[in-house]
Amino acid sequence: MLERHHSFASAHVAARPIDVWLPPGYADRPERRYPALYMQDGQNLFNPEDSYIGEHWAVSEAMTRLIEAGDAREAIIVGVWNSAARKQEYMPEKPYVDLEARNFAEVFLHKYEGKPTGDAYLHFLTEELKPFIDRTYRTAPQAADTYVMGSSLGGLTALYAVCERPDIFGGAACLSTHWPIGRRAAQAYFRRRMPVPGSHKLYFDYGDEARDYPHYLPYQTEIEAIARTAGYRDGIDLLVRAFEGHEHSEPAWRERVHIPLAFLLGDV
Repeated sequence: MLERHHSFASAHVAARPIDVWLPPGYADRPERRYPALYMQDGQNLFNPEDSYIGEHWAVSEAMTRLIEAGDAREAIIVGVWNSAARKQEYMPEKPYVDLEARNFAEVFLHKYEGKPTGDAYLHFLTEELKPFIDRTYRTAPQAADTYVMGSSLGGLTALYAVCERPDIFGGAACLSTHWPIGRRAAQAYFRRRMPVPGSHKLYFDYGDEARDYPHYLPYQTEIEAIARTAGYRDGIDLLVRAFEGHEHSEPAWRERVHIPLAFLLGDV
């Protein structure tokens, strides 16, 4: 069942629709609480008519198959639509406040007509949206049952969210993450702020047919090394997947979204 909150207001960012997918049996089990996954670019998740390119991730179908197969816990999926300020909101802010990164901040401001506002977006997620979801739906609100996911720039903000608020998010899935936009300042920040392994999960993937794949790969390799150096263990709390022939697109993410869903929600 999909419920839509058409214009969720915020003191930090522009109002936007929020889609909430409830797992099968939710209405029939009033005593049960569910993990929650917050996914970026929410208009692309459930209905192709909402997607800006007419392609969607088919997340509800993927989740239903995983639940029926016993490969994932039943979960509430929160689809957070993006806004016209997507690039600014999804851009991590803290890596660019020190002196050595100010040049990048100036370039970003000129290129995208606005400074990074990732902290404001994160305040919206953690201080406004999550409390509303926890009040309105039967979530299991602790970090161990709260996750965040995104693709491209949404993958960057998902990792930023779990690094900034490991007390709220127990894991992040980052698909085809747009690492080059953050340059080395982002990598340096993630090296300093990786959440504690063992109590958090990290998923990264990429396709080799992306237009900017040669530019993405060095950053991707570095972030994997950062995670492993921090103590993350492959196949336990870290999963990295490469997909031959996959483009940087919704159809490609639809084809493989079941993998990060099962990784984050697979403790049945």
